Amino acid sequence: MSYNEIKTTIDMGEGRLIEISTGKLAKQADGSVVVKQGKTMLLATVVSAQEAKPGTDFLPLSVDYQEKYAATGRIPGGFLRREARLSDYEILISRLVDRALRPLFPEDYHADTQVMISLISADKDIMPDALAGLAASAAIAVSDIPFNGPISEVRVAKIDGKLIINPLLSELERATLEFIVAGSANDIVMVEGEAKEITESEMVEAIAFAHQAIKKQVQAQVELAQLVGKTTKRQYSHEPSNPELRDRIFAATYDKVYAVAKSASAKHDRSEAFKQIGEEFVESLGEEEIDEDTAFLIKKYLHDVQYEAVRNLILDEGIRLDGRDVRTVRPIWSEVDYLPAAHGSALFTRGETQSLTSVTLGAKDDEQLIDGAFIHGYNKFILHYNFPGFSTGEVRPNRGPGRREVGHGNLAMRSLKQVLPTGDENPYTIRVVSDILESNGSSSMATVCAGTLALMDAGVKIKAPVSGIAMGLITDEKTGKYAILSDILGDEDHLGDMDFKVTGTERGIVACQMDLKIHGLKWEVLTQALEQAREARLHILNEMKKTLSEPREDYKPHAPRIVSFTIDKEFIGAVIGPGGKIIQEMQRETGATIAIDEVDNKGVVQVFAEDKASIDDAVRRIKAIAAKPEVGEIYEGKVKSIMPFGAFIEVLPGKDGLLHISEIDWKRFETMDGIFNVGDMVTVKLLDIDKQGKLKLSRKVLLPRPEKKEA
Repeated sequence: MSYNEIKTTIDMGEGRLIEISTGKLAKQADGSVVVKQGKTMLLATVVSAQEAKPGTDFLPLSVDYQEKYAATGRIPGGFLRREARLSDYEILISRLVDRALRPLFPEDYHADTQVMISLISADKDIMPDALAGLAASAAIAVSDIPFNGPISEVRVAKIDGKLIINPLLSELERATLEFIVAGSANDIVMVEGEAKEITESEMVEAIAFAHQAIKKQVQAQVELAQLVGKTTKRQYSHEPSNPELRDRIFAATYDKVYAVAKSASAKHDRSEAFKQIGEEFVESLGEEEIDEDTAFLIKKYLHDVQYEAVRNLILDEGIRLDGRDVRTVRPIWSEVDYLPAAHGSALFTRGETQSLTSVTLGAKDDEQLIDGAFIHGYNKFILHYNFPGFSTGEVRPNRGPGRREVGHGNLAMRSLKQVLPTGDENPYTIRVVSDILESNGSSSMATVCAGTLALMDAGVKIKAPVSGIAMGLITDEKTGKYAILSDILGDEDHLGDMDFKVTGTERGIVACQMDLKIHGLKWEVLTQALEQAREARLHILNEMKKTLSEPREDYKPHAPRIVSFTIDKEFIGAVIGPGGKIIQEMQRETGATIAIDEVDNKGVVQVFAEDKASIDDAVRRIKAIAAKPEVGEIYEGKVKSIMPFGAFIEVLPGKDGLLHISEIDWKRFETMDGIFNVGDMVTVKLLDIDKQGKLKLSRKVLLPRPEKKEA
């Protein structure tokens, strides 16, 4: 054997074992592991450059999660039949891992670093996304890359009233809450998930429960690193240092930056003022003083000044960049029915953040096909979030949605999905599109609010309105001071310690997304942040209700209509016809779109059209095909053939009955000659259906009976 495989096992209880192994696959990477649970296997690798690129003042980290279709015994769709660009689902998992890892790298580590996680084998009931963070961190743990971890991620769900770690996919349908939680042995660093209107205390309980499982997985990685012998990390020097220059910059600029921060100016004015202070300091230096390293440090130290000044202003005086206190939400105004041609629309503005959101109602044919290796099927609720450059006054090429847009859209989608009507109450495929027209903090939460208003404007009977708020945190580890900020600005997100987005109805939380940049978030601080978020959410809901408080009674006049009904399973084929001939003919002639699915041994029919006449015509035709003859019913039938003993009449499509010569009239006929012609329409009554299914018809019972002549 040419390899030395090293393994460790984590016992998750109830017979569930997670195995982590290294030394067998991808040995030229800086670190590689295989994580296995059941038939699910993830290969995670990490490679980091030995040196940082000149002038880099951040961590160039890329995280890619990809599912191999062979892992689930499937062949990819599309022309090439191979794995292509990452799907939205893979991007979302990549983001979950990235957000958990990034805060744990040393602040002065700037080498290009790439983490790749591949699903190479899949158990259809074991969800790989809950193992991806563990795999990525374990790969770093067995490398010499500096990292303040390990970390791990788990899924926590409440099923049948009980909290469970990493439940099976089949169990999640019964979950009332579902969060992915990431953390180290001591701290929580990331939370994302959805819930069915839970309380703040339920959320804290679930996160704490998840942390216990995370600690167990972190300890296993520590033990694996010791077995491999990678407890000493590489030496690096990625940042020049000049304490004297730092002191000069702070002395020359801190008071000026503090004054600008306290001036409550608008975003662009504030940015310009900060920029001018930096330029004035650079001008005060001689040209001979500014070399490449000095220019790099000036930029870094000016950022440090801004970081310190803004945070101190909040902690010492309780004043924020736009002049608000820590609890105040920015002014809100909203409008519905802004786009007259859309099926529903809303404009929502909070401070300098604005979303224009539209709702489009579609048919079953408009459902989104999900063709992933692990998740595949159809989705009838779609939410797209767009963030163009002009929303922040920037010139940026429009190259389609990036990872940020996918992640923000997913959070809004999770939030609104919880309140959508289900089953027969919502026959439509619904697409919500949020275009961010201005952005200065929490555009994803503006999307939730605008999406709620647009859905109600469209007449979609949502269960309750949803609002969202982004919370921030400023802490001082030395003094223990902290400030929780409601409705954070973009700069407060950048310069702060937490970005905690919470969405919910009046009854409770429906979704959340939390990223932490500090160590040691106390549970009481988290609880306080959630309570402050609840106050802000309810305030925003009240502002929204001033515009529209509940869904409109009906859809817009120009919105398409859908009629749903069921037919017996045996008629599905008859409605579709050979090769789809019948259904295609009905769609062409009526202008309606018709969809049929078999559900619970019934044919569920949806007829979608722009006008009522088209729907009525299509429904009439389908019901005629799927109708069963009923004894006692009167039918307008067509003469199909004439025999010596009577005529066969088609009373329903494909269903003929015998009108015997004795049942044509009260008078007696000796022959059928001259009574009917093929194609004539005859009104008849169904008298009986015999054991062989033959129909017995009568015309004479519908005619007045002649009076008997007296003898």
